[in-house]
Amino acid sequence: MVRVVVVGAGLAGLSAAEVLSRNGVSVSVLEAGDDVGGRVRTDVVDGVRMDRGFQILLPAYPEVVRRFDLDALDLRPFRSGAFVHQGGRHDLLADPRGGAAAWQGVLAQRVVGVRDLLALGALSARDWVGSGRGIVESVDRTTAEELARWGVSDRAVDAVLRPFLSGVFLESSLSTSSRFFHLVWRCFARGGAALPALGMGELPRQLAARLPDGAVRCGVEVVGVRDDGVDLEGGERVAADFVVVATDGSVAARLLPGVREPVWRGVTTWYFRPSESPLRDPSLVVDGDGGLVVNTAVISEVISGVGSGAGSGGGVLVQASVLDASVGEVDVRAEVGKLYGVDAGGWEVVGRYSIPRALPGMAAPHGFRKPVRVGGRRYVCGDHRDTSSIQGALVSGRRAAEAVLADLGSVRMVG
Repeated sequence: MVRVVVVGAGLAGLSAAEVLSRNGVSVSVLEAGDDVGGRVRTDVVDGVRMDRGFQILLPAYPEVVRRFDLDALDLRPFRSGAFVHQGGRHDLLADPRGGAAAWQGVLAQRVVGVRDLLALGALSARDWVGSGRGIVESVDRTTAEELARWGVSDRAVDAVLRPFLSGVFLESSLSTSSRFFHLVWRCFARGGAALPALGMGELPRQLAARLPDGAVRCGVEVVGVRDDGVDLEGGERVAADFVVVATDGSVAARLLPGVREPVWRGVTTWYFRPSESPLRDPSLVVDGDGGLVVNTAVISEVISGVGSGAGSGGGVLVQASVLDASVGEVDVRAEVGKLYGVDAGGWEVVGRYSIPRALPGMAAPHGFRKPVRVGGRRYVCGDHRDTSSIQGALVSGRRAAEAVLADLGSVRMVG
């Protein structure tokens, strides 16, 4: 029987393994960590569920729709839009389709004018009805250049879009590919954002559950890749007919000479447990004044619903994310307190995750769909091969598996 070793049990590796296994191929997934998920993990600390760094799921991602049982994930939606804190005010800028509160927020807000609302409406409508292929084949610019091309004012960019997109791209200059921006904006418009009730770690768990018992080995670090298998730390060798490297881009570049290491975007997420909810709403909060915190949300309100004031398995839970890992607790508390209009000095810290390799950068112009074949029956996948997203990780894993299956057919024909 043909044997395939997949190095890495993140979303890309599990995606590849699931496709291969479904097609009757014997797969072994080797993971250096103590559990599946890679960068998509959920920890439980003192009864509190915390994702390793603030992450969201866009249920409209095409590959997410194809590959997951969304009902089983029990998705809990964010309000479509965000609260913008600027000059001491909190203005709700939400999708008007969200109901009366959203319309009232748009009409009452003072952050953006009518011309900007019309420009954003036109941009959103184009992304909503247009094709994904059309976006991918369009001219690639920076996101900042693209927003200006659509007539969005600098004021609106600085007050709303820059702080919001900084939390998505993990960079504040908006140098990220405009094609990627449109693909993400399209998915926000079509399905909003959500969290699985038990955390983002449920995504890799669902994929792993479809593999045969014993297919995934954790706590196993691969230190070398050969045409006939892999070398493990400690000297063990695992034989294989094909090897798929599904690690992050830095490890892939070390294991596979010729694969270029990506430029990384990092983020640090703080989790606080206040005595009561500072905002009874499942919305993202961004700083229109350009502060240190790129976004914050009361996660417990998202998980348990509007106005509940509890959730995540351990009472109220607030996340706050910053791009600068050197920002200390005192400054984060002060910034979060300002954004919610409360004193956050007494909030309990229940977690802090600094993730320097959170997302591969996608500065424009950015080439999508990098090759997954690297020669010698070796393959590579991960979000560094497609787009820096859950969608990209899943698609790249599927592409690598399909390449193996195609090449396997050729080998069988020759043999």
